[in-house]
Amino acid sequence: MSIPAALAEIIDDFEDLQGQDKVTLLLEFSQELPPLPAELEEAAMEPVPECQSPLFLRVDAADRQSVRLYFSAPPESPTTRGFAGILYEGLNGSSAEDILGVPDDFYSTLGLEKVVSPLRLRGLSAMLSRVKRNIRESA
Repeated sequence: MSIPAALAEIIDDFEDLQGQDKVTLLLEFSQELPPLPAELEEAAMEPVPECQSPLFLRVDAADRQSVRLYFSAPPESPTTRGFAGILYEGLNGSSAEDILGVPDDFYSTLGLEKVVSPLRLRGLSAMLSRVKRNIRESA
């Protein structure tokens, strides 16, 4: 198992922080999540019901060397948006092989369990699982 460089950098950033600073960084990721492209509608995306807030994703793995990820979550759901932002920044554009190699529990290295509920962390795990499943199914 391996972690793409961009995701490894995010993990390092979280490891360097404590307590509320981790929450602040998570909120920054929520603000940086890009809007959906005009041609992609939320209705055409897959819901992730394990998330506490509405979250939809789309995985375009047509180019196995540069998988494209799309996430949609409402602005009033900053934790969910933050998790989506982490996956977007850390995995978007990575190869299918690299994404499939990310450990399912990578989020434990972020150290968020002290500031975010286990139920919310399960949402991040579900997002990654669905991304991986979509990649496998597109092969």
